Amino acid sequence: MDFQVVVLAGGNSKSLTPLVSKDVPKPLLPVANHPVLYYVLHQLEESNLKNLIVVVEGEDAGLLVGAWISGTFVDRLHVEIAAVPEDIGTAGALRAISHYLTAKDILAVSGDLVSDVSPGAVAATHRRHDAVVTATLCSVPISGSSELGSSGGKDKTKKPGRYNIIGLDPRKQFLVHIATEVEKDTRLQKHLLHAVGQMEIRSDLMDAHMYAFKRSVLQEVLDRKDTFQSLKQDVVPYLVQSQLAVLSGIPQAEEDGNKKVSFPNNQVMVSQILANASTPSFHELYSMDPDGFAQTRKTHKCCAYIASSSSYCVRLNSIQAFMDINRDVTGEADHLLSDNVIGPSPKLGTKTTVLIYMLYTHKVRPYLPMSLGRTTLYAGGRFRNG
Repeated sequence: MDFQVVVLAGGNSKSLTPLVSKDVPKPLLPVANHPVLYYVLHQLEESNLKNLIVVVEGEDAGLLVGAWISGTFVDRLHVEIAAVPEDIGTAGALRAISHYLTAKDILAVSGDLVSDVSPGAVAATHRRHDAVVTATLCSVPISGSSELGSSGGKDKTKKPGRYNIIGLDPRKQFLVHIATEVEKDTRLQKHLLHAVGQMEIRSDLMDAHMYAFKRSVLQEVLDRKDTFQSLKQDVVPYLVQSQLAVLSGIPQAEEDGNKKVSFPNNQVMVSQILANASTPSFHELYSMDPDGFAQTRKTHKCCAYIASSSSYCVRLNSIQAFMDINRDVTGEADHLLSDNVIGPSPKLGTKTTVLIYMLYTHKVRPYLPMSLGRTTLYAGGRFRNG
């Protein structure tokens, strides 16, 4: 399967202060007997997705995470660590490493996701539909949640009276509408319903922060929309909206931060997306041209992978979530724990390769190879031969 995996691991998250520190960045926060990053890497390994780029915010955090991975996944994974500036967002992180993305499809997953949802199943769904994006959706916990993390205290939570609204086609295969943090009483424009025909509205699903993208389309969006910082808030909604803009024939309004602005060159952008689009199903509608003949309007596919309602799917993005996940993984979700408890002195193997890129100012610094046992580690910054 021609997939390249990017794990967006983060760094020194302010929402997790004082749990995180210079010595213990967010990816290494302990969940039961493993750092939180272990759970995503283990799921990827189980799906036979073993060639990874792990993006970490901050040079020091990148070196720590790289050292941990090289000592933990012996003979199991090929990992490249990309250290990027802090607070550039998930879209900014992918933009910073875009020249390293070469596969036909990209699987991007949050490094703080603790879940039993199979990344391989998401990738297979994406490839089966030949979509430009496939978003993983999980059930909202009965108690309510924000960003797949439990709410409580002063941590990040949804604003009262606001919801995530997901619009699906009748077969629940395609995303036709997505809106986050909206009012309880919200309205859909008529032209969207006219373009789709039927739409099932769901407020009981949450974005799991695991996405499959067609690389050519993703890179085009990241290059042209340089104000986009978030995959969830910017990139995915843009792709969903633009598919319907083609079907309805109505120019779309795009979001730039919190403001909605109209781009006069939007049709150019959409046409370039369509050059890489797949053969549609319900995405082909027939309309009459001025001479009375039927013509086909083609658009791209935005798919949804809906995890089972029994799936465990939580992000460690708050102090409350940190406590809840540690409780769950040693209780009701103990199936997420493996028997492989990390020893105090792991040895590096011949197939465990870690490359560390320092991507500040979007340029890669010169690398100096170091020999660590029989594993070569390429590093920038303070590393030296010796």
